[in-house]
Amino acid sequence: MTWLETSTENCTVQRTLDLVGERWALLVLRDAMNGVRRFDDFRRHVGLSEAVLADRLRRLVAAGILTTVPYQEPGRRTRHEYRLTDKGWDLWPVMIALKQWGDRWTADAEGPPLEVRHRDCGAPLEAVVHCADGHGPLTPREARARPTAAARPLG
Repeated sequence: MTWLETSTENCTVQRTLDLVGERWALLVLRDAMNGVRRFDDFRRHVGLSEAVLADRLRRLVAAGILTTVPYQEPGRRTRHEYRLTDKGWDLWPVMIALKQWGDRWTADAEGPPLEVRHRDCGAPLEAVVHCADGHGPLTPREARARPTAAARPLG
């Protein structure tokens, strides 16, 4: 069976995009990965309406990508911070790859507005593809995609 003969109904890329592929969800995740935790801070920084932000946060929590942690400032009601779960942090390499692509192809002439560097040596981070045996970085020509036993026939 070839790729064009397989159904996309159980495609994991499609399922991932259903969870995090919407622009505002990705920007909320970007901010969470950069230390933003509170609703008002997300709203101010990302520039979303309260309703849209509440919906995106609710979806990301329901998907197990974010979790809520209660906090209370003196004299105020209990509120919740949003923190990335392990599942959410597993999206960090994806965000680094998106940033790397954006830095190359969409940055202003002055360069990107944010850099991410290795804490120990100070070198910029790069997203690279390597195989489970450690070969890499690999190019698309060095990879082969093929349907697995989980692939369903198109039809």
